[in-house]
Amino acid sequence: MRTGLYDRLVRAGATRRDILKGAASMAAIAAASGAGLGALTRPASAASELRSKILQIPGVGKGQPTDADFQKVGELCLEATKANVKEGEFAGVELTFMGLNNQNLHNVLFRGFLKPWEAYTGAKISWIDLAQADYNARLQQSIATGTVDFDIIEMGAPFEGDVCGKGLTSEMPDWVKKQIDFDDLVNYLKPPVGTWDGKQYRVTIDGDTHNFNYRTDVFADADLAKQWKDGGGEGEWGVPKTWQQVQAVTKFLKGKKFKGQDVYGYLDAPKPWGGFGFYFLGSRATAYAKHPDDKAWLFDADTMKPRINNPAWVRAIQDVIDALPSEPADQINADPNTTGFQQFLAGTGSMIPWWGDIGSNVKTNDSSVIGDVTGFSILPGSDDVYNSKTGKWEKLASGPNYSPNCAYLGWGVYVMARVDKDEKKKKAAWSAAAHLGGKDLSIWTAMYPSGFQPYRNSHFDIPEWVAAGYDEAFITSYLKSEGDSYNHPNAAIEPRIPGIFQYYSAAEDILANTFAGKMKAQEGADAIAAAWEKLTDQIGREKQIKLYKASLGLA
Repeated sequence: MRTGLYDRLVRAGATRRDILKGAASMAAIAAASGAGLGALTRPASAASELRSKILQIPGVGKGQPTDADFQKVGELCLEATKANVKEGEFAGVELTFMGLNNQNLHNVLFRGFLKPWEAYTGAKISWIDLAQADYNARLQQSIATGTVDFDIIEMGAPFEGDVCGKGLTSEMPDWVKKQIDFDDLVNYLKPPVGTWDGKQYRVTIDGDTHNFNYRTDVFADADLAKQWKDGGGEGEWGVPKTWQQVQAVTKFLKGKKFKGQDVYGYLDAPKPWGGFGFYFLGSRATAYAKHPDDKAWLFDADTMKPRINNPAWVRAIQDVIDALPSEPADQINADPNTTGFQQFLAGTGSMIPWWGDIGSNVKTNDSSVIGDVTGFSILPGSDDVYNSKTGKWEKLASGPNYSPNCAYLGWGVYVMARVDKDEKKKKAAWSAAAHLGGKDLSIWTAMYPSGFQPYRNSHFDIPEWVAAGYDEAFITSYLKSEGDSYNHPNAAIEPRIPGIFQYYSAAEDILANTFAGKMKAQEGADAIAAAWEKLTDQIGREKQIKLYKASLGLA
């Protein structure tokens, strides 16, 4: 490549990886016209100078961010705080923050982001770090014993019934809504999410949906295509669009080689994960269980009778049982962290569902070897869907049934009510929450490994991602999978009812025994249903019915 052209590309924002990967094509584009460099030189329409600057910290393709990077981003994004807080205003205030340290993300980043905030405001923060598997138990213990020992918590909307519904949280002041540009949230994360009894409680820092991540090189391989055809595989070799195809491909790939290595299909996550692992069975089940004419899919809306043991859910459980022998050895002991970060990013397996974290991690995580060979879509569909009202399977005239699993409704930052009696401390806590939920800081967390995924309308500006170093085709595929999931008319929406993680945790424990062969699929499902019925009666059936209907928009 000519030195002059190289310099132009670098000045335009191209990474070394971009240049090495496509020097010939980029030279041709650049030679054609100055406008030919559009994807690299055109400033993102919604990107401010600040956003462009922070998105180069450290720069996509330049290694995984460090604590120094987190602090730089936090420092550069402090202007919104300064508009509402005087320097040193919170001197003497001490706050306790409880959140995850999952994969060295979440709290690890918050520390860096808030370090310059502490220096400016004078407040001090102490941290309670929790592993994902310990989170639910720790929070439930605090609630049950009345020993809330934190001022700020990182928490998901599913817990709002347990926490906000019991008056444990502080109502968001109006100045916070303005500072974080509340209206920029995607529609499905707006109220009632984040509210309880009409009051706003949460600063959203994440959006959650499971999308489908797959290896483009595996599904474009001519040799595998020939083997598929020779072996009588149905249709052309390619990315599965339905769960029936996922199963067929997973079984076909058992014992096959790709680029000299063992190649696997779908990666299940059977090991319990503090209740969060239930979402991965849910992603197999929604296309079977969420009928387009019925908003309910976990319980009957009028009775709270569990649907977990109906034919749709039992089919999903049986799918896992049937697929495990074709997955990597000891897959029974894999939790979602294993499938996402130790397996898929490292090149093991060709299909997983996950929250949107995988999309940014395949490009920016140092452990990823699949940054150039990953594609995305909404979750697979099903050739037929179970109608709980008729008790029959149906084939839709429109084709396969799709139902993205909008699992967990994203992480948020909540301030606890115990600070309300001290106005200075209350303002400090909300200021810290607002800093973490700031609009500009949020685009950085969406692009880099953080534990969070796009959740604002302003996160879907493809030129801004391209200018930061993402491949246009890659990021278009990724953002489309996220947006199509959020906006899908038959999306399966998280029920924000009290005790939901008690339901999920009870299910996870029984599922682990079922996947291990100690129970049949129907037996395991019936045991979960029985446990869920007891929980509903303990919490209060009539109250649960009312809240479940409200969460589905049926109230």
